Amino acid sequence: MGHVIVTSVSLLWILLTIVTTLTVFSALLTPKWLIGPQRILRDNGTTVSSGPPTVGVFNRCTHINNHRQCGIFAMDGLATDSNVFPTLWKISLVFFALGVTIMAFTAMAAVLSCCMQSVNKKSIFTVTGSIQAFAGILYILGMVMYSSGWGSSRVIRLCGEEAHAFYLGDCSIGWSVYSAILGTILTFITACLSVSAERTTSSDKVNQHVEKGETLVCLL
Repeated sequence: MGHVIVTSVSLLWILLTIVTTLTVFSALLTPKWLIGPQRILRDNGTTVSSGPPTVGVFNRCTHINNHRQCGIFAMDGLATDSNVFPTLWKISLVFFALGVTIMAFTAMAAVLSCCMQSVNKKSIFTVTGSIQAFAGILYILGMVMYSSGWGSSRVIRLCGEEAHAFYLGDCSIGWSVYSAILGTILTFITACLSVSAERTTSSDKVNQHVEKGETLVCLL
């Protein structure tokens, strides 16, 4: 008969895995990676205020007279022209998408770890933790590729001629970048936490409850 085992550390690992995945996913979807300079436009002699345009990995937003207009500039996916969707940003999107997909699977594995602590005699915690570390590496590569693309024609049009790889010129970094960085750090923390989760679910205290015939072991 299977056992449901939950400890404070394993529960923290499960919740942190879910939060981490959602953090990077939300950052990837939000066009707040780069914030361009505020612009003043003129239409038939009338001054029209324009809020700062923002750009994400594959989408962008503009603000005109307090009206926000957002859209996806990668209309043809990875086949979109490189002047519109920089090649390095395409690579960045692939890395982030792979990382988020992997983390989504590890989130499901983390939930299953309550009922199934091993697969083919291998700890589901350590295997999942190793996969999470790999996802963290993909996130780092995604960040590097995105920053390398700051010298593309799209970024130069937004941030000025001085923009180049790893330098934004007149633009500033949006909160989505910080969210992605936070998610990356948390991903490595979850990978390390998986080791502690494995130890607590196989501790002597847990084994004592299992030997008593208890099918639900909850040590919080």
